[in-house]
Amino acid sequence: MAASAHRLDEYLQVTMIDLARDHIALHLHLRLVPGVEVAAGVIRQMDTNHDGVLSRAEQETYVYRVTQNLSLSLNGQPLVLTLSAATFSSLTAIREGTGVLDLEFTSSASLRNSSNHLAYSNRGTATAWLVNCLLPRDPSLRVVHQRRSRNQSDYQLDVMVTSS
Repeated sequence: MAASAHRLDEYLQVTMIDLARDHIALHLHLRLVPGVEVAAGVIRQMDTNHDGVLSRAEQETYVYRVTQNLSLSLNGQPLVLTLSAATFSSLTAIREGTGVLDLEFTSSASLRNSSNHLAYSNRGTATAWLVNCLLPRDPSLRVVHQRRSRNQSDYQLDVMVTSS
């Protein structure tokens, strides 16, 4: 019999930050894994007319709610997050704990030549968070330091940009 390890009673949100000189991409990967109480509560938040299907309007409303819990700043200046892609699994998959919600956000911001400080916060509820920065593809970007709160709902990143 095969065994798999997963969280039974939490809403796991994994954020991967992808840096470039001219923009900051956040890939927010929300993965819902059973318990039934967690899945049922999230489904109630998404499927507001309770017809068992997520309409475009219901998806947009849920994305809006998630976005309200996120904040991002660069060098002390708040940034606007713009949704660039959203994929929702079926409600059946979510109910069974295999459903994944993928939300990708970008922000129009440019890193300055020298040191930069990025701060990210996710204030969702009943959530377990994981946050990390992907290795920059641009060799002029160097991750200097990453700091996370104990539960990883708050994340800070120092990055150095050198002339190329």
